Amino acid sequence: MTIAARVMMMHQGGWDEILIFVGPVVIIGLLIYVARKQVPTTPEEDDD
Repeated sequence: MTIAARVMMMHQGGWDEILIFVGPVVIIGLLIYVARKQVPTTPEEDDD
């Protein structure tokens, strides 16, 4: 098997590029979700 054929076999369909993009987006989204759950809720005060 030639190097060109191996590269072509490793690069099928673009699913690896999708994972490279979606992985960090999901991780960042989960971190934001967890951070927002940990922030204590305070009643809003009116500054009239």
